Amino acid sequence: MTTSNTGTGDVEPAVREELDRLRDSIDNIDAAVVHMLAERFKCTQQVGHLKALHQLPPADPDRESRQIARLRGLAESAKLDPAFAEKFLNFIIGEVIRHHERIAEDTVGNRAATPR
Repeated sequence: MTTSNTGTGDVEPAVREELDRLRDSIDNIDAAVVHMLAERFKCTQQVGHLKALHQLPPADPDRESRQIARLRGLAESAKLDPAFAEKFLNFIIGEVIRHHERIAEDTVGNRAATPR
């Protein structure tokens, strides 16, 4: 037996070393995911400003559907649950739309406040 029944007991050094190695990798991956999401949101903010400037709607259901289908396919190829990938993308899309709505509101507000 490698661990105690309490879950907090002694762990064999080899097991602890392997856990630490795997957790270090997980931490690195988490950091990369955060940085990738930050880059993604920088781009989507620019899209939001462009849409607001040209009075385009914050949401684009056709693109969203294509992106979900694309991501599900990528997930399947990567042996990741496509339903999980879709939920994750839907969460991101919801945040992007919320940001685009706020940008549009701010743009409209700035237009109204600008003397002509």
